[in-house]
Parts: sequence; C-alpha cells; structure tokens
Amino acid sequence: MTAGGGDARVAARFSMAGRRAFVTGGSLSIGRAIVMAFADAGAEVAVQYAPAADAGLDHAGAAAELAGLLRERGVRHAMVAADFGDAGAGTRAFAAAEAALGAIDVLVVCASVQQREAFVDISASERERQTRINFHATVELLQAAVPGMRARGWGRILTIGSINQTRPDPELAIYAALKSAQHNLAINLARQLAGHGVTVNNLSPGLVATARNAWRRVDDAQWRVIQANANPMRRAGLPEEMAGAALLLCSEAGSFITGADLQATGGAHL
Repeated sequence: MTAGGGDARVAARFSMAGRRAFVTGGSLSIGRAIVMAFADAGAEVAVQYAPAADAGLDHAGAAAELAGLLRERGVRHAMVAADFGDAGAGTRAFAAAEAALGAIDVLVVCASVQQREAFVDISASERERQTRINFHATVELLQAAVPGMRARGWGRILTIGSINQTRPDPELAIYAALKSAQHNLAINLARQLAGHGVTVNNLSPGLVATARNAWRRVDDAQWRVIQANANPMRRAGLPEEMAGAALLLCSEAGSFITGADLQATGGAHL
C-alpha cells in the first residue's frame, strides 16, 4: 500500500460495496468480466443468462461455473435464466433479480445476438429475433429499472453498444442499426434522469476476443490478419479490458458522467 493509505482511498472511489447490480448476458465474455469486476468491488450481483445461447457457443456450463466462482468468493448473487427472445422476458428477469437481491441499483444491458450475412439475405424471422433481443428486451429492462432508481435518487445504467454504431459492418446491418437505436435511447434517458441521481452511459467495444467470435480464432494466421486490420493497436481487446470502463461508469467514480459513449476500440473509431 502506498504511503498514507493511498491505495485504499483510490479503491474507495471505485467501490460498489452495498450496491446491487443486474448484468444481462453475464455468463460469458464481456458480461462475465463485468460481473467479476463488480463482485471484486463489493457489489452483490444478479446475472441473466440464456441456457440455449451458452450451449450454442459450446459453454453450456458457463452459468454454473460463474455461480461457483462467486460462491467461493463469498459474493451474494443470483442467476436468472431468461430468453430475451420471448416477449416480456426482460421485465420478468428484472423482477426475478430484485426478488433475489432487493432493489437493483445498477443495470448493465450486455445481452445481445448477431448473425453475419448479407443485408439482402436477412429473413424476416431473423430480423425480428434480433430486434426482440437487442432492443425490445432493453426497453423492458429499462422500464423496469428506471422508476425505482429515480425514486431512490441513485442509479447507474450502462448499455453495452458496439463500434458498429458508427462503423457498421456490412454483414451485421441489423445488429449495427439496433445498437445505434439503443445508444439513442441511452442518450434520451440520460437527459431525463440526470437530475434524479441516475446516470445512463454507453460502452462501445471494438474487436474483443469473446466466445461469440471464437470461430474466427481457430485459424491463428487468419486471426492475426483480422487483429492487424482491426484498429491502430493491431490487436483484439480482452473482456477484462471492458470491465474497468464499466466499473468507472457504474461506481461513484463516474458520478458526473452521463450520456457518454465510451469507445473501447483500440482506436478503431478514430
């Protein structure tokens, strides 16, 4: 520890002790890293996960593994299984999180889906699936979270966006458009809630090595090329590198930051 207890004072600024957080899409990758960062900072954490989605990424036991890790660390937590493809699932999941932990102080909207294909080939069912999970569920979660946070005079809302908001990938047209819509919603709510002690921010990752893009890393040579062309740093980010930004925006350290879009892209947005 530094002289005078400086380490402790710095840690206190980022402390989430006494806070209850709900992280959607929290069983894998960026969501999981955020869950662990919040837990390390002292928060109680509810984690939404979709069993079918985890299984589809060859991580069927991800939620159980995470729960075991939180239990070992003595973190009060709850695991909430929910398929955001079902209407009303966001509302029900938030209610389950509050039933398990109590009033939620921090909401991180991380769950999303994408499918790479040419724009003209996107089916109506796929468009509706992405819209349901990536936008309608977000609205449900926010409508469930905002009244309580506003009434208590404190809250942190963080939406996880994407570099695709401003640099849309041609093969991710619907995903990119929906991330832009989510960002617009975050800005709207940030203005509405700023006077009530509630901040609303967006975190936009660039290329990050996640379970969802593991298929791109099977060929090492191809992955090196992808990384080299992804950003000026010429590498992919790690989920843990997103967690620090989330901790800033969801703790007291970020109390005067609202309506921000933090670009965690390795410079790809420049």
